[in-house]
Amino acid sequence: MSPTRSRASAAHATGVPAPGGLAVDPVVAEELVTRVNAWFARAGRDLPWRSPEASPWGVFVSEVMSQQTPLSRVEPAWRRWMERWPTPAALAADAPGEAVRAWDRLGYPRRALRLHEAATAMVERHGGDVPDSYDELLALPGVGPYTAAAVTVFAHRQRAVVVDTNVRRVQARAVTGLALPAPALTRAESELAGDLVPSDDQAALTWNVAVMELGALVCTARSPRCGACPVLDLCAWQLAGAPAYDGPIRRGQAWAGTDRQVRGALLAVLRAAPADVGAADLRAAWPDDDATRERCLAGLIEDGLVDALGGGRYGLPA
Repeated sequence: MSPTRSRASAAHATGVPAPGGLAVDPVVAEELVTRVNAWFARAGRDLPWRSPEASPWGVFVSEVMSQQTPLSRVEPAWRRWMERWPTPAALAADAPGEAVRAWDRLGYPRRALRLHEAATAMVERHGGDVPDSYDELLALPGVGPYTAAAVTVFAHRQRAVVVDTNVRRVQARAVTGLALPAPALTRAESELAGDLVPSDDQAALTWNVAVMELGALVCTARSPRCGACPVLDLCAWQLAGAPAYDGPIRRGQAWAGTDRQVRGALLAVLRAAPADVGAADLRAAWPDDDATRERCLAGLIEDGLVDALGGGRYGLPA
């Protein structure tokens, strides 16, 4: 047995990351992929952007919408969006403020502006098409490594390595024996993810979506459903006795009374209005804290989500 395989096998059996990085026995990796892909064929959710008929633009929109947002909230918004703007050119021809309006309560509304900017770039640089290379996708406004990789795989069915929080959690448990991954993505994790992705384009497509789905539905951060896991007997975390997480404390994001809540309340007024609104309308949206409201309004203007029209009038970006 080669030193690398021996080291990887020991890491998988003990749950201790291999020196110099993370590794997995190729035999174990193949079995993980086979079982998780088979589980996905039975249990994966039937989402419209996963359909073979979904356009690359539909996949692109789904990936932007799904960042930090539950898919149960994304699907109805995605359907409305695709009915109104079925192509990048359709969105680019409309005002960016209409994208913000249609974003509704998905959260992190700057994503709506980035989608509009990306659609405009697709029209200007790519003839209205979603580019099919990772580098060209990465060059689009607001597109980072995750989105570029996801669209490469799911829209264009080319092999790439997609790593999100669900993938990291499955890897941490199944391969390295840890309850949860590190707070931030490490190079070793990225390399491990690359080692697990099959070389075949179709198998890579299935694995990338299947391992994310496993993390979302079964290998969850809290109360994982280990009894329903297709790789329970291979899981290094279970083989190590399911040790508790002992890393940095993870705190959930607060909402009530935060700037995010105030910004959302102000944007809700602007989205609901058929035209611009006055300062009094915005005061009514958050009447009890003038300083916070004004700070949040200034931040929305700076972020390009609100236009200050003069005379105490405000509107969505034209």
